[in-house]
Amino acid sequence: MKVIEKIQESIKDDKVVFSFEFFPPKTEDGVDNLFERMERMVSHNPSFCDITWGAGGSTADLTLEIANRMQNMVCVETMMHLTCTNMPVEKIDHALENIKSNGIQNVLALRGDPPHGQDKFVQVEGGFACALDLVKHMRAKYGDYFGITVAGYPEAHPDVIPANGLATLEAYEKDLAYLKQKVDAGADLIVTQLFYDTDNFLKFVNDCRQIGITCPIVPGIMPINNYKGFLRMTGFCKTKIPAEITAALEPIKDNEEAVKAYGIHLGTEMCKKIMASGIKTLHLYTLNMEKSALAILMNLGFIEESKISRPLPWRRPTNVFRVKEDVRPIFWANRPKSYISRTIGWDEFPHGRWGNAQNPSYGALSDYQFMRARSRDKKLQEEWAVALNSVEDIYERFMNYCLGNLRSCPWSELDGLQAETKIIDEHLSNINTKGFLTINSQPAVNGAKSDAPLVGWGGPGGYVYQKAYLEFFCSREKLTAVVEKCKAFPFLTYMAVNKQGNFISNIHQIDVNAVTWGVFPAKEIVQPTIVDPVSFMVWKDEAFEIWSRGWAQLYPENDPSRKLLEQVQNSYFLVSLVDNDYINGDLFAIFKDI
Repeated sequence: MKVIEKIQESIKDDKVVFSFEFFPPKTEDGVDNLFERMERMVSHNPSFCDITWGAGGSTADLTLEIANRMQNMVCVETMMHLTCTNMPVEKIDHALENIKSNGIQNVLALRGDPPHGQDKFVQVEGGFACALDLVKHMRAKYGDYFGITVAGYPEAHPDVIPANGLATLEAYEKDLAYLKQKVDAGADLIVTQLFYDTDNFLKFVNDCRQIGITCPIVPGIMPINNYKGFLRMTGFCKTKIPAEITAALEPIKDNEEAVKAYGIHLGTEMCKKIMASGIKTLHLYTLNMEKSALAILMNLGFIEESKISRPLPWRRPTNVFRVKEDVRPIFWANRPKSYISRTIGWDEFPHGRWGNAQNPSYGALSDYQFMRARSRDKKLQEEWAVALNSVEDIYERFMNYCLGNLRSCPWSELDGLQAETKIIDEHLSNINTKGFLTINSQPAVNGAKSDAPLVGWGGPGGYVYQKAYLEFFCSREKLTAVVEKCKAFPFLTYMAVNKQGNFISNIHQIDVNAVTWGVFPAKEIVQPTIVDPVSFMVWKDEAFEIWSRGWAQLYPENDPSRKLLEQVQNSYFLVSLVDNDYINGDLFAIFKDI
């Protein structure tokens, strides 16, 4: 979806929206850390996030990679910066075709800074001289596909600001006229350079309106995180620093925490003043740091750490090719990136109902499904690579994870448990001690309000329902006991399969069971999560492979713990269990006396 369309919707609904900017880190660890931070920040539902191109095009390939991961794996509407520096038109088109094929629709078109070591921008042979040329090219070649954003400069472009820090009126007005040319050529949104003089920004907006610029103008807010960084950034951008800010910072400049606290206060007050003028959009330059940006939004009342709204039980895709997708099998609930990677080649994505479940052409397992960020690998090593002398030691790992004592799990991409697990964590702990090793679950919900803290989704005004669900590994003997007990519980349906593919079930292989649904005003019933036998058989290969590639490989090759895990992998069954009585059922009753 285009960012301009999102902003227009928010204006129509009289809602404030916010967004974040990130830049490509220089190291692999930095990239891993950025995505961890991004996941946390995106959970607060920004309208979009953008990623910079890098001075002189120095991070072009990395920017493309990060942008594609943001759009398709993090599932946040992504805007990619694109500059003219060192970019002949062939390279520009390569970048645009790349992001278009990956479902990205938003570009921030910039001239770009001079390459490293140069003082002035130089047009490359076969390239463009300015952002206006880039905007014209994009509209001429790609029509209306891209939402195009351009930069606005409340104090004029740094190139026309002399040593005294103030652009002449003539230079300022010329810069405004150039901005209008970019909008007239096809740009539909303006995001401003950072500023600290709010009055000057509001004057800039009014000046834009006076010359006929009507598109939304989004203020770029950069929280002050440390004093030296603040001076470096404002010096580079030739940003005016009001005297009262200098006076406030001077006595605390050597106290980093005090500077950060002042930066949060200043950012909050700037945003309040901007919003009081009627502007409902805020863009936060994060410098890849989360605390100050989130603190400002919390001060403004736009986010709460303890209350994160969810449009669906899983994060909705932003890729333009799958934005209508609203139904998924429950099996990948804790591995959403793996699910996306295994379905990325689909021509159509389920909308409204699961559809023809007999022909889901899932992608084959590859190394991608088992790749982990280094920090996550380290966490798994700390929490799961412990000596295992018996299967009871394996039970103990799962039990501790269900109680929240461990933050990582080989079967989950998430940081910790799903929030709703708190409702049943003691039950889960109990059955894990009995050898039912749970990797996925949800409690029964009968008509909870859709904005309820733990189980709500879909926004206010609706009601949500779900059937109790458990997915676990267990031995053949324990499975036999469960199957026998199910005969006394007619509302229970189960599927079980071992690594070799031996399938046991009390349902047909074409039965699709909706286990989560919601009822909302003026909408059809939404059923975002299902249990599907065909998908279960696809998932089982991944689930069993995790025993070796997700856990056992944390140990040296001939370690006894590794051998024990491989024995479990080869002898246990994966079981999916649904209690279809979401009103009076008790899924955990089946485990009593086992």
